[in-house]
Amino acid sequence: MLTIYGVHRSRALRNIWLAEELGLTYKLIPVIQAYRLEEPDAEDAPFNTNSPDFLEINPAGQIPVIDDDGLILRESLAINLYLARKHGGPLAAASLAEEGAMMQWSFWGATEIESNALKIQQTYGDNLEGTLGGREVLAVSLRQLRRPFALLDSHLAEHGFLLGNRFTVADLNVVELVRYATSEAGLFEANPNVAVWLKTCHARPCFQKVWQIRQDEPA
Repeated sequence: MLTIYGVHRSRALRNIWLAEELGLTYKLIPVIQAYRLEEPDAEDAPFNTNSPDFLEINPAGQIPVIDDDGLILRESLAINLYLARKHGGPLAAASLAEEGAMMQWSFWGATEIESNALKIQQTYGDNLEGTLGGREVLAVSLRQLRRPFALLDSHLAEHGFLLGNRFTVADLNVVELVRYATSEAGLFEANPNVAVWLKTCHARPCFQKVWQIRQDEPA
């Protein structure tokens, strides 16, 4: 059986969402990020990324990790590409060319979007958007995201989704990176096709299910 280590308020959400889309039976073992705890190494600390038992599973000390019938795999985007290929269906690649495109979009999103989008989320999450330092971070992040968002918007204007004119694991992977930047409404106003695509992906029942659980999870 598939076991996912992580919590909904983490990159593990990507894997939980995909597992739901694929209709997989899975077990979720909550593992909290150590930085969220005051004393992650305390004897009574909840199971976290510093816990010795978890470090035996992933010495890198990061979530998510999966155990798929003995196969230990980390890195959320790689996990999703693996699960989609293993279980098939409409979210998976229909050809070798599509598989290459799925990897291309996923790696592109990780290198061109995630870092700066995360800085936007963290700035707003820490209520720093009104400070001088926060405004500087936002300005730099938005400048760095201008070109990749424009590229994505142009592609979506023609195709609607990233490939195959249907929702696939590539859309799930990349939309989860784009989501981090949603506090900057102007970025999406300037890229309306990205905004429509984001809304379409997030309207899927499986996303709505896991997002509600995430909202109810302790911050």
